[in-house]
Amino acid sequence: MYFFFRLIPPRPTYHLDMSETERTIMLQHIDYWTMLTDAGSSLLFGPVLDPKGAFGMAIIEVSSEEEAHELAEKDPVIAEGICTYELAPMRIGAVRKV
Repeated sequence: MYFFFRLIPPRPTYHLDMSETERTIMLQHIDYWTMLTDAGSSLLFGPVLDPKGAFGMAIIEVSSEEEAHELAEKDPVIAEGICTYELAPMRIGAVRKV
């Protein structure tokens, strides 16, 4: 199963004005999603620089919606209560062959 993961920051300017504590936890967030990508659970992840407010996203591949929520809730910025998230199931139409 595939899911679109959206990381919702606490404010629209979060990516520009993080406190030192928030920045430290955000670096842990990047390490966490890098690990998931290396393990194959995340196909890709990164920031979306939407002019209305930046947010994070990932495409994840898991065996169930419960597993998707477990991965999301272990994200340090979510576990620490800094950010929230949304998940949406998706179908993959095509993937570019490398």
